[in-house]
Amino acid sequence: MAMLYLTHAECLEHREPDGHPEQAARLLAVERALAGMALDRREAPLAARDDVLRCHPEGYIARVERAMPAAGWAMLDGDTYLAPGSLRAALRAVGGVCAAVDAVLADEARRAFVACRPPGHHAETARAMGFCLFGSVAIGAKRALDHHGLSRVAVLDFDVHHGNGTQDLLWDEPRAMFVSSHQMPLYPGSGLASEVGAHGQILNLPLRSGSGGGAMRAAWQPALDRVAAFRPDLILISAGFDAHADDPLAGLEWETQDFAWLTGAICKLADTCCGGRVVSVLEGGYDLPALAASVAAHVDKLREE
Repeated sequence: MAMLYLTHAECLEHREPDGHPEQAARLLAVERALAGMALDRREAPLAARDDVLRCHPEGYIARVERAMPAAGWAMLDGDTYLAPGSLRAALRAVGGVCAAVDAVLADEARRAFVACRPPGHHAETARAMGFCLFGSVAIGAKRALDHHGLSRVAVLDFDVHHGNGTQDLLWDEPRAMFVSSHQMPLYPGSGLASEVGAHGQILNLPLRSGSGGGAMRAAWQPALDRVAAFRPDLILISAGFDAHADDPLAGLEWETQDFAWLTGAICKLADTCCGGRVVSVLEGGYDLPALAASVAAHVDKLREE
């Protein structure tokens, strides 16, 4: 059974001004890194509006639609841009996660990797920020719970920036555990260990700049024990690769093998609690060679049976 890989060419049409770190070239680097792998390649569908509404109110969706430019760019915040193709790209990103959840829960594959953009984990309930429009991973979690009737899901986020949007969208959801490791202090400034969610189901793992892979492993090992105790029926990953030592936006100093180790540890956990079912979703990662190498290592671990 081949692992699923979902992406779509329309995700290249989300454009930002030259020099913006979240460029279409990121997806091209990912595609080159995975080109030789035996994967079940599928196009990410457009998300149904009802799926976006699982996490975002109608008024917010309409506000994004009204802001769409006919040409050039519109700005939703200081670093979050809209281009003419941005809305369809964002809907492909949400639709890709939902399709991956559907396929994994239908036993079409045990694991899936969704490589779409824009990313999603900074998008709050009614606020676009941090390059993100819609909370793709949180929406996927809610689809698994509400559409498929799962009892519990876990969302594990190892992007170097705190997943404030996912935390906001799942804050009041007792069926969803959210774990985030991230550099602190760093954008967006949230993610203190004291932020535990309305039901104690959120676990933040702030890490110091320069702390490296050893500190990451020391933080994640007990965190994964807590996830195991939660007994999720599905694990979703917000897979950001900007903690890499070569990434220009942060300084956690992880190496490619650190992403491989963490992915392997998550998959081992999934094998014990949820039949190995994992849906991984691309978030950050802005040095193209480091992104390509880290994604290849990540997907290699996801493919291991």
